[in-house]
Amino acid sequence: MKLLFVGDVVSAAGCDFLAERIFSIKKKYSVDITVVNGENSAVGNGITRQSCNSLTMLGADVITTGNHAFKRRECVEMFDSVPHLIRPANYPEGVPGKGVYVIDKGRYRVAVVNLMGVVYMNPLKNPFFEMDDILPKLDTPNIFVDFHAEATAEKKAMGYYLAGKVTAVLGTHTHVQTADEQMIGGHTAYITDVGMTGPEESVLGVKKELAIEKQRLCYPVRFVEADTPCFINAVVVEFDEKSGRAVSIERITER
Repeated sequence: MKLLFVGDVVSAAGCDFLAERIFSIKKKYSVDITVVNGENSAVGNGITRQSCNSLTMLGADVITTGNHAFKRRECVEMFDSVPHLIRPANYPEGVPGKGVYVIDKGRYRVAVVNLMGVVYMNPLKNPFFEMDDILPKLDTPNIFVDFHAEATAEKKAMGYYLAGKVTAVLGTHTHVQTADEQMIGGHTAYITDVGMTGPEESVLGVKKELAIEKQRLCYPVRFVEADTPCFINAVVVEFDEKSGRAVSIERITER
């Protein structure tokens, strides 16, 4: 089986470009399951009902998020009403939504876990302990983790910690695709960051002039989505649905 994971979709431009290419990508790689990180899919980041619906209509079986999960007020209701929309599992008890979604394909099941790192990020529950709590509750060997984190060291540590326990650990958040895809322990597919889907000539999707101004002058700048041509960063993980073992991981960049 093959799972396509699409890196952080940025704003309307990212959603539109994904709509242009997603079906040809799925056909080219014979994709069975699609997971999309949508925490920046709304204009101005965050996720809205409209952007969530757009990603769902494009065939996203699961939509993951991260530190912008609750950027929009409407998210509070959305995380309880849209089953396949998940937020980091290590948010405190009482936060709307859930951090795990299980895709039931009849003859096999796939669990998608959303986690957030704590190094240079919000002070959530320890993600390593959170995974210790989650794993025994999953009734499938096919487990994919979206680890939304800033520090590469934290992501690498999580990859090695979960080696042999999950099918894949796929990093998100930095919007820069890393060239370190690998198989850990002959079982778990790993990449530090899948990358982003949106304007390529930008700073993480923002107009480069505005990002430069903020960095140079150190005062608040209103970020605006770049209007340059888009690209798609993603990975395809092939796995054995009976054992949960990843067979391969391949990076994708579509311009």
